Amino acid sequence: MKIPKKLRHLTGKAISDYLMIREGDRLLLGLSGGKDSLSLLHVLLHFQRHAPIKFELAAMTVDPQSEDFDPSPLIPYLKSINVEYFYVKEAILEMADKHMEGDSYCSFCSRIKRGIMYTTAREHGCNVLVLGQHLDDLAESFMMSAFHGGKLKTMKAHYTNDKGDLRVIRPFVYVREKMLTRFAQDNDLPVIAENCPACFSKPTQREHMKRLLAGEEKYNQALFGSLLSTMKPLIKKGLPKSNP
Repeated sequence: MKIPKKLRHLTGKAISDYLMIREGDRLLLGLSGGKDSLSLLHVLLHFQRHAPIKFELAAMTVDPQSEDFDPSPLIPYLKSINVEYFYVKEAILEMADKHMEGDSYCSFCSRIKRGIMYTTAREHGCNVLVLGQHLDDLAESFMMSAFHGGKLKTMKAHYTNDKGDLRVIRPFVYVREKMLTRFAQDNDLPVIAENCPACFSKPTQREHMKRLLAGEEKYNQALFGSLLSTMKPLIKKGLPKSNP
């Protein structure tokens, strides 16, 4: 699968700028089944073949056991491309109905999934968790934090978890969502529909910010470049200086 030059460049630059991948790392990619994480899988496989740094790559999916979302087709797909794969079933929506207090389904689900990914990484000797959020996601988070939280905050490119035993990286922090949409379509990636089953039928703050930014970009083509410049100190925050 040929990776477009611009996608390779932007991902490689982020990996270099934030020291994301180091010699001998064993990476675990959180694979939701959406276009972003599937695209990241293939970009990382490209770097694994061609980069001077040697690293291992595995992937995992958390199946939330929802009638509206079935990621199981990923199992034969990952087997077909010879990627080590862990598939974990957890009734997250059922857990939310029983235990969620003062939280949204999305944030509850995200927190539970993250815990499962940490556990899976530790069980299988992975020291780096890889997440697929892109520049649009970071911009939306930045706007949501400023508008609703009164803080200048967004997702970090590379940081160490609270226990200090795992690093978390986001290699797509410079990549626009539209690039990933095009890549997934051009390569007929097996995208799983509705990969946020608890929330896809409801308007969310994030969706509102997505529309707001899209509207503004029509009048300002440099919008995301300006936002990236603004966010860089926040993206870099917590950057590890050495392996934990």
